[in-house]
Amino acid sequence: MVKNKNLDKVDNTYAEAFSGMFCRALVTADDEETLTRAAYDATSTPGAVIGRVEGGIESWVSPEHTPDGRKGAILQFWYGSDDLEKFEVELSYRIRQDILVKPFTTLFNASPSPEGYIDTMKQVGHCGDGYEWEEEIYGRNMIVVPIAIPDFKIERQLGYATGIMGANFWYMCRDKEAVLDGGREALRAIKEVEGVITPFDICSAASKPETNYPWIGPTTNHPYCPSLSTLLQDESQVPPGVNYIPEIVINGWSMEAVEEAMKVGIEVLLDYKSVLKVSAGNYGGKLGQYNIQLKRLFK
Repeated sequence: MVKNKNLDKVDNTYAEAFSGMFCRALVTADDEETLTRAAYDATSTPGAVIGRVEGGIESWVSPEHTPDGRKGAILQFWYGSDDLEKFEVELSYRIRQDILVKPFTTLFNASPSPEGYIDTMKQVGHCGDGYEWEEEIYGRNMIVVPIAIPDFKIERQLGYATGIMGANFWYMCRDKEAVLDGGREALRAIKEVEGVITPFDICSAASKPETNYPWIGPTTNHPYCPSLSTLLQDESQVPPGVNYIPEIVINGWSMEAVEEAMKVGIEVLLDYKSVLKVSAGNYGGKLGQYNIQLKRLFK
């Protein structure tokens, strides 16, 4: 068991998570600024809750570990259903609009144990309008898409697999500093766990499946809004002294990786005096098939 005197702050509850498809890819570029922009732009909008792709940066890769000897970034892209055709389309938007358009970028497959492959010719390769071609480069089967700054290269097949989405924890804070300083330190610890991403980083908007406005999708989890505690009275679930309830969401390629990421992130936050409680979002089994008990993370 982890020796942390503050484990009594951990709520006796669980995080509810669900399965989803993910694609793990490596983007490389000539310079660090372009690489950074491509990586962050392509993963900037978490969208699984509204039927779109969401993503995150898993890690940065040094030139000696990339096929073309340039700096790279491992990206994960996730989709919350088993509709592979829709995933392929949604993924192509991120590649075409955020990576292909950046000067001198290349995209490689980086899926460790794929269950299948997405053929990138239909949705990305044909951006060449029929002038694209295939070529073996760096020992990979690449599509070369002719563009005005020659040329975008993408591996013909990107692997996909099934992983865990939506795992989460909430850290209930007395002050604003704990929200940002604690959250950022937790994110740095999570970054050291291979195979996971945090698509929202520090998230300020916990949601719930039930809503008065179904065309919006998930709306605010009102019992956990500190600004509504007086209005809601007994319905409020905000503990005394808590003024902020940020959330960190984790997607990962295995349950082991997800649980490790949750554990190391929570461990960091338990050392903050103004973090009064750590809890998690769950919806009575309405969201997903996985229940990750917070206290068991520390056994």
